[in-house]
Amino acid sequence: MADDRMQLQRWELKYVIPEDVALAVREFVRSYLELDEYGAKRPDLSYTIHNLYLDSDDLAIYWGTINGDKNRYKLRLRFYEDNPHAPVFFEIKRRMNEAIMKQRGGVKRPAVEAVLAGHLPAPSELVSGDPRQLVALQRFVELSMRHAAHPVAHVRYDREAWISVHDNSVRVTMDRNVLISPEFVARFSDRLDDPTCVFGRLVILELKFTGRFPDWFKEMVRIFNLRQGSASKYADGIARKGEHFFYERSQSRFHRVDLASASRRDARLARLDHLNFATVS
Repeated sequence: MADDRMQLQRWELKYVIPEDVALAVREFVRSYLELDEYGAKRPDLSYTIHNLYLDSDDLAIYWGTINGDKNRYKLRLRFYEDNPHAPVFFEIKRRMNEAIMKQRGGVKRPAVEAVLAGHLPAPSELVSGDPRQLVALQRFVELSMRHAAHPVAHVRYDREAWISVHDNSVRVTMDRNVLISPEFVARFSDRLDDPTCVFGRLVILELKFTGRFPDWFKEMVRIFNLRQGSASKYADGIARKGEHFFYERSQSRFHRVDLASASRRDARLARLDHLNFATVS
């Protein structure tokens, strides 16, 4: 899969919805947006995304999300297929107050190990000559070295994406079948070992926009009674499976969780359990 039309800076609103609402939202959205070219080629209108998340031994990035730290970020490697010739994209996803900013740099797979070790790729190892991608890789290396970050979790899901016809100002995605598995090496296989389903039958709807909130977004939220809420595939995934599965390098000294952090984690899981129960009922 080639580099996509990613929004580098945007606002992002998330909604956790049942499948029947997702199908109705699809019919509403198709009046304003067009299906992403990769999903358009498939019968279920979705393509598969794999993210390999990096974190420190004590899962500092994970706990930052659970605790709602301001100006937090995630470090991940994204790939789309189990193909040694397909590129891997190093991504930083940063939240600054209500805004989402992404930096992303693609490299050829033989260069991935060196970048994870803290080395920048040669020009011939880059996917694109866009200087912003090299800047992204430099920043990724800086942040990963600061945390001594290493692979901890493989997240896989199916994405249905709708995009603006004439520009990249508006994007709507629906993510299904979110799975997480511990993974401590960068193997880039589409196989997950003992995966856990993070959100059950629920669909993660994301409304993404770079300018003002579109009027038709407001109408869609009203018609379908959408209620905004948090949904982190990485953080909710680790919480769902259990943190102890992801402490591979510190088995003898598990991170001691304070009561406030544990309470926030449990509240996230309880909310998702409630939504899943309501869907089944």
